[in-house]
Amino acid sequence: MKQKVLKQAGLPDALTAELSQHYDLYDLAHLSDTELQAIAGEIMVVITNGEAVVTREFIRTLPSLKLIAVFGVGYDGVDVAAARDAGVDVTHTPGVLTDDVADLAMGLMLAASRKIVAAQKFIEQAGWHKSGFQWTRKVSGKRLGILGMGRIGQAIAKRAAAFDMEIFYSDRQQNSALTWEFVPDLLTLAQKSDFLMVCAPGGEGTKALVNQAVLEALGTEGVLINISRGSVVDEDALVAALENNAIAGAALDVFAHEPDVPVALQQRDNVVITPHMASATWETRREMSRLVLENVEAWFAGAPLVTPVP
Repeated sequence: MKQKVLKQAGLPDALTAELSQHYDLYDLAHLSDTELQAIAGEIMVVITNGEAVVTREFIRTLPSLKLIAVFGVGYDGVDVAAARDAGVDVTHTPGVLTDDVADLAMGLMLAASRKIVAAQKFIEQAGWHKSGFQWTRKVSGKRLGILGMGRIGQAIAKRAAAFDMEIFYSDRQQNSALTWEFVPDLLTLAQKSDFLMVCAPGGEGTKALVNQAVLEALGTEGVLINISRGSVVDEDALVAALENNAIAGAALDVFAHEPDVPVALQQRDNVVITPHMASATWETRREMSRLVLENVEAWFAGAPLVTPVP
C-alpha cells in the first residue's frame, strides 16, 4: 500500500508524475475541505514549492505530518518555527540552482545596463530607420555591491570578477574566507556601488531591506538587480525612485506579489523584468526534482535527510 503524500503547491509535471508512481499523491488544489479532513490524519509528507506559503494553521490541520519538502532553495514561505514546534522536518533544494541563478543575474545586469530589451523594441518599432539607438552604460570595470554573500552571491562575484568589476558585499557577518571587501552597512554598500545586486533570502528579517534610503544612496547612476525575493525590496520605493530618476534603472526576476507585477515597472526602457525564472532551466529543475524525491525517500526509509533546512 502506497504512503499518502500531499502536493500543496505547483510542481513540475515530471516530478508530479514520479511522485505519483511511488506514492498515493493528493493535490491540495483539487481537494475540498471535507476531502482534506478525511485524509489529514494519514498525511506524513507535504511537497511544496519555494514561493508557496505553509502556515502554522495549515501544519496543525495535518496531525501526522512529519516532513515538508520544498521544491526550491528559498523556504521563507514556510513557517519553519511552527514546523519544528510540531516535530516536522523541512528540506529544500540548495546548491543545484546556484549557477543558473548567477548566470541570469549577470544577464540581467548586462541587459539593464546596455538596455538590450529596449534596443530590440527599438528595431521592432522601426526606430533604427529614423536614428541611432541611445548610448548605454558600461559594465566591465564598474563597482558591484552584493547584498547577501551565500552560495549565489559568491557565484555572482566570481562571474563579475571576470568582468574586472570591483566587488563589495554586505551580509549578517563577514566571511573571512573571501577576499572581497566586506561592508557591514547597507547604505554604505549602496553608495559604493554602480550596481547593487540583491541576493538576500526573504522573510521578516529582510523585508523591505532595500528601501528609499538605500535607493537614494545607490544614486542616479546606479542600477538595482534583484534575483532573490521580491519582499527584500520596498517595491513602492523602487517605483518612486525610477519615476523620479533617483536611480538609473533596475532588473528584476522577483516581485512582492507574484505573479502580479506593478504596471509602473512595465514598458520602461530602463527596467528589465523576468517571471521568477532564474532557476528555470531543464537541467536545474531536474536536479531540484531529484533532491525532492531523495529527501522524501530518505524520510520514509528512516535515513538521514539529504538537504535539511539548517
